[in-house]
Amino acid sequence: MSRKTWDTLIQNTLVFDGSGERPAEMDIAIKNGRIAAKGMFLPRSMAAEVIDGSGQWLMPGLLDIHTHLDLEVDLEPGLPEVVRHGTTTVVVGNCSLGTCFGPQRSNGQDPIVDCFTRVENIPKPVLEKCVDALHWSTTGGYMEHFAKLPLGPNVATFLPHSMLRVEVMGLEASISREPTEAELQKMERLVAQAMEQGYLGLSTDGLPFHYLANEPHKDKRIPTQFAGFGELKRLLKPVRERGRVWQTTPILDNRLKAFFFFLLTSGRLFGKPLKTSALSAVRFVLAPRANKAFLGFAALMNSRLFRGAIHFQALATNFRIWSDGIVSPLFEELGSTSRLIAREYADAEGRRALLNDPEFVDDFRRDWSHGRNGYDAATLRAKLGLPDNLVPRELAMMHFDGAPLPEWEGETLQAVYQRLQYFQNGGRGKARSDAEREAFEAFPCPVGDDASFMLHLMRHYDKSFRFWVDVANTDPGRTLDLLLHRHTLPGFNDSGAHITNMAFFDSNLNALKLAQQRSPRTVAQMVRRLTREPAAFFGLDVGSLEIGAQADIVMIDPQALQDWDCNASREFVYRPLFEHRQMVSRSDGVVTHTFINGAAVWRNGEYTEVLGRQPLGRALRAGSDSAAASH
Repeated sequence: MSRKTWDTLIQNTLVFDGSGERPAEMDIAIKNGRIAAKGMFLPRSMAAEVIDGSGQWLMPGLLDIHTHLDLEVDLEPGLPEVVRHGTTTVVVGNCSLGTCFGPQRSNGQDPIVDCFTRVENIPKPVLEKCVDALHWSTTGGYMEHFAKLPLGPNVATFLPHSMLRVEVMGLEASISREPTEAELQKMERLVAQAMEQGYLGLSTDGLPFHYLANEPHKDKRIPTQFAGFGELKRLLKPVRERGRVWQTTPILDNRLKAFFFFLLTSGRLFGKPLKTSALSAVRFVLAPRANKAFLGFAALMNSRLFRGAIHFQALATNFRIWSDGIVSPLFEELGSTSRLIAREYADAEGRRALLNDPEFVDDFRRDWSHGRNGYDAATLRAKLGLPDNLVPRELAMMHFDGAPLPEWEGETLQAVYQRLQYFQNGGRGKARSDAEREAFEAFPCPVGDDASFMLHLMRHYDKSFRFWVDVANTDPGRTLDLLLHRHTLPGFNDSGAHITNMAFFDSNLNALKLAQQRSPRTVAQMVRRLTREPAAFFGLDVGSLEIGAQADIVMIDPQALQDWDCNASREFVYRPLFEHRQMVSRSDGVVTHTFINGAAVWRNGEYTEVLGRQPLGRALRAGSDSAAASH
């Protein structure tokens, strides 16, 4: 048998090449993991395998620009939960957190567990299992270890600032004092070294509800938040000089300070623009105009006046967050409920004791009503769309999904609350079952207000009731406008984070679905925004279908995409990998094929045997010659 010219030939597909130009029907040939030929009517006889792509879209593999898969990748390098949705490149090391310095365990401290547990809502036993798999101790060793893994997607990484501070100062010092000059100089050297090694840049964090999880520091925020302007300016200098990226989140509790820090993007003030990728452009239900302020600020920073280079990452789906009782990233924002979350995950007795503490109850009631009741300034600001807190506390927005009683499943907490009130006001015969009657009889009578209702649920059921809330992006048309805005960048999925609270692995597919609803031209624009544009911004040699490019490809059935509903496709499953349940996304039928380095890893609803068994993806190094050449 004669040797074939190509390994795979994909015929008759509508190809979106990532340029943003209109798609064209053509054939794509793959050889040795690279794009070998493109055109019409390529000969089938030259290929070892021929795939008929009639009626399907073909495009470069999608980039997930914001993940927290840092730990999972070392336990399951194939990262199956992302490749099934067409993702072929993931970015890790975000929000100042990561594993590039190895376990960093010393003197009884476990910084990775301490930082990740509450920031990313990952249970400690899951994290401890992940940290046990880490075996390197340097940023160079971290990059090199990927070559020994059977990677599925390509992996690119930021240098995480919290872990950098811990590495140089130790955990205790990193949250209790400023660095010495010698420590600052060492951090500068490590940043410069990481840029030489191909790191994307430096990641920091400013969200006020990101706390440590281990005693005695549960009331302390993560290390990056103890850095001053001068420290960041110095550490970002080598990032700026090399054209790399600062990934960050705004300092929400001090808007003037946030503005001052964001000035670091300015080329006018600091000689050269600093590429800045910030979280996030979403349309909050309680603050629907806040995104306009963020985007207006970006326009100002990117103007000729400041010569900045900042965008805000955009989520392509409704921001739906699940809560296990009160354990959720949502409720870290309130002082009282953050104290509940600070209790160990399995410490039901500790939470119940707190819930029965009169001082805590007063604090909770104050937090629950703040900005919602009365005629004070906080309520006025909330009515104007400028609330002090973004966490929804309206029972009508909360939907049971894992209710303690079958009768409550799918209902809003408001509906159950109102039925309870009716029951207590003489409608006892209207209970729908003996179980509901028993549940209602356990509530204080009268129940009083919705704060008392929620307190009882937490006392009685702890984490054994689940509900979801849509925090943002409830209008698909306006979400699409955000995704296409010139000062945003889609691709923010937060994959691997908040494993019981959210599942946005498929968010990029929803971006394509929203674009499909507008026009074919918009689909072409969206493909560019999910492939070539982020690759160019981060300096990575992916996102292309040019001859010679690595064959990272996704094929999509447009009819299945049109019919698919991401909200109906979330599942809460047990993952043996973690020995824990996790929220996941399902888009079966939408992605027909995912190729990484020329190999099919997902085909017609099933993983192929190569995923996780042989190296496919690679550690991407920013600023490499190949990256520069491809863009």
